Amino acid sequence: MIEIIKSVLWSDLGSSMNNYAMLVFRVLLALELFRVHGMKKFRVENGQREHVPNPLHLPDKLNGLVATFSDTVVPFLIMLGVATRLVILPTIGVTAIGYFVVHRKDNIEVRDVPYMYTLSLLLVLALGPGIYSIDNYLFNHLF
Repeated sequence: MIEIIKSVLWSDLGSSMNNYAMLVFRVLLALELFRVHGMKKFRVENGQREHVPNPLHLPDKLNGLVATFSDTVVPFLIMLGVATRLVILPTIGVTAIGYFVVHRKDNIEVRDVPYMYTLSLLLVLALGPGIYSIDNYLFNHLF
């Protein structure tokens, strides 16, 4: 059980520079995700909220909840490094579906945005948040 928790919470990228680089990378990535996509969830333009595509035909409320959570709450958790490898999963799902399903027939300039978010989020998933994170603090103080 401890090994599973360790694989989720703990990540040391080998050097101070690598860990600082991941801190800066994940904060800037999450900030941009929230600023560009999360803030859309709160704006009303022409009397309408942002239309969230539903290519998987989920119940509308569930689809909206997943998209809103992925673009508003998850970025803050990524910035702080809280359960990073777990909370990043729905956002990877949303961006990958955007790339492979929603924008599959669009030109490369449109597809580029979800592609780059998906790749960037997969990098954070694979490497973890590094030692400058709440995950690392929790792991070191609980185990």
